[in-house]
Amino acid sequence: MNELSFEEAMERLEAIVTKLENGDVPLETAIGLFQEGMALSQLCGGKLELVESKIETLIQSGEGFQKKTFAIANEDKGE
Repeated sequence: MNELSFEEAMERLEAIVTKLENGDVPLETAIGLFQEGMALSQLCGGKLELVESKIETLIQSGEGFQKKTFAIANEDKGE
């Protein structure tokens, strides 16, 4: 599977789910779609974890380390 963007992978995953929910695909095709869907799900999960790790920072508080979500400067200003 070539490197898809998160959005491309989600679109393909949604199309697969729709096909499987309709139930009008042969068993062998359904198995292949399921396997592709699982791979896409793992790809999306990995991309989300990567993004999450990039936007979280650790700060030290009096009680030890604590996660704090990184806020983009423009969001703080309401822009």
